[in-house]
Amino acid sequence: MIPEIRIEDYNYCLPEERIAKYPLERRDMSKLLIYDSNGKISETIFREIPGLLPPDSIMVFNDTKVVPARLFFRRDTGARIQIFCLEPVNPSEYVSSFASIGSCTWKCVIGNAKRWKDDILSFDSPEGSSASGMNLKASLVSRSGETGVVRFSWETDIPFSKVLELCGQVPIPPYLNRETEQIDIERYQTLYAHIRGSVAAPTAGLHFTQEVLKEISDKGVDMETICLHVGAGTFLPVKSSLIEGHPMHREPFVVSAAFIKDLLNSHKKVIAVGTTSVRTLESLYYAGVSCIENGEPSDIGQWDPYTREYPYETAQALEAIVTYLERNSLESLSLGTRIIIVPGFRFRAVDMLVTNFHQPQSTLLLLISAFVGGDWRSIYDYALGHDFRFLSYGDSSLLYRRESTDKTRK
Repeated sequence: MIPEIRIEDYNYCLPEERIAKYPLERRDMSKLLIYDSNGKISETIFREIPGLLPPDSIMVFNDTKVVPARLFFRRDTGARIQIFCLEPVNPSEYVSSFASIGSCTWKCVIGNAKRWKDDILSFDSPEGSSASGMNLKASLVSRSGETGVVRFSWETDIPFSKVLELCGQVPIPPYLNRETEQIDIERYQTLYAHIRGSVAAPTAGLHFTQEVLKEISDKGVDMETICLHVGAGTFLPVKSSLIEGHPMHREPFVVSAAFIKDLLNSHKKVIAVGTTSVRTLESLYYAGVSCIENGEPSDIGQWDPYTREYPYETAQALEAIVTYLERNSLESLSLGTRIIIVPGFRFRAVDMLVTNFHQPQSTLLLLISAFVGGDWRSIYDYALGHDFRFLSYGDSSLLYRRESTDKTRK
């Protein structure tokens, strides 16, 4: 049964001055709120996090890389059109699309969409820009509201990834209320970012420095990576009064077969770095159920965790994925997920979570509430009362999972 959750119950007052508009000089000097398994709250500095982690644990990082996906074009009339690349259409795979020479097609969000008719747009190249010689064009293939399918073409012999590097801007969150600046190119990216594809950073990872990562490794904590490409849907506000009316967008993820085997055979605590890692790890169970029941994995739907009973143990689901991958000689599981994690969700993978402080009335705040058994407000009241900085460039928290008293969980 889909939970009946009123989004207004997850509101709080976030003063504008508490939103971190810029990152701190040092990544690991942000504040860290600790919420332990008993619900006790304390604080320290993020660089102290290695000493807070259980040695018999696995820490999971999302190694997606933010691409400079915001481009500006002009019509012959002079009208400026913003195009925000969301996901590749042709070629449909990220790696193939980024390697494309001469042209490729993407699903995009289009600013000033009504002002773009059927004409071909020219890139709004700043004077003296190294991009001025490539003759970058954009043509509209189809449109639905503010989104559309756009074909990009250019005349130089460089891949689309290089086109974006030369022409695109890092798409910092709209709630920062400022233009992208030079500092964002480096700091709106984790140090371990590896696989291009996100239009937003998995911001929980922005606090980690090489020194902190080394201390975690030296402590004996296993460090693993998954990849979920964060879509622009992460910024979409919940407009419906009940959460059941909010559509989640599909986000592609990849998890290696070797890591799934480690999860299957390990009894260590799993520490997810960021909500994207949580959503990926918790999606694995439902991918495994699909393997058991249908012989192959399928994308995870938004409400799959809530609409039926599941008789399978987590180990059974993971084993089914491993069997499927081995049978098909695959080294990784590649799927998409629309999973939404709200109060009433049964966590099957994640024990601890590193995350920032999220917007009022957001799906991410609902995830936090689900993770701490509904006790999100005490955490946020503490953060607001102790000068914590909020949102993407803000401070961090280390949360232990607490069970909900809700008896309707499946």
